[in-house]
Amino acid sequence: MKVFAIASAQSTLTPDKLQQHMPNEVPATLKLYLEGKVEQFWFREKAGPIFLMNVESVEQAKATLDALPLVADGLMTYELMPVGPLAPLGLLIQNK
Repeated sequence: MKVFAIASAQSTLTPDKLQQHMPNEVPATLKLYLEGKVEQFWFREKAGPIFLMNVESVEQAKATLDALPLVADGLMTYELMPVGPLAPLGLLIQNK
């Protein structure tokens, strides 16, 4: 299943705290990419990353992201949005 994970930095995430966490956050994120759990990723300035995740469930996505250092320390949260194929496209081929 595909899940978009949209990050939001908490007000307690200061530039200093971010710099302290990045040596652990970056390798942890890269590991998720290499494992195939994060399929694609983007970055929004002053907001954080957006991940397209490839997971078994929304619960697995949450558990995976909860283990990231910034989330574990309460400095970032993720909104999870499961997505799938654009179902209305099937209407275009129903009569064939």
